[in-house]
Amino acid sequence: MSGFDWPALMRAGMLGLRLTPEAFWRLTPAELRLMLGQGAGAAPMNRAGLDALLAAWPDKSKGEDHGGD
Repeated sequence: MSGFDWPALMRAGMLGLRLTPEAFWRLTPAELRLMLGQGAGAAPMNRAGLDALLAAWPDKSKGEDHGGD
C-alpha cells in the first residue's frame, strides 16, 4: 500500500486546482502539497509574538555598555 489517498488527491488536483491529468501526474507529491496549501510552514509573527519577543529581548538603553557589539 502506498499511503497516499489517490482518489482524494486526484479530486483535489483535477477538480479543485483544475489541473489536467497530464499536469497532475507530472507533479511530485511535495509540489502537489504546496499547491494545496499544505506544509506552508509557520504563520508569520503577529503583534502578540512581537510583544513577547520584545519582552524577552529588550533593546539596551542609551549609555549601556554594548560589549564591543
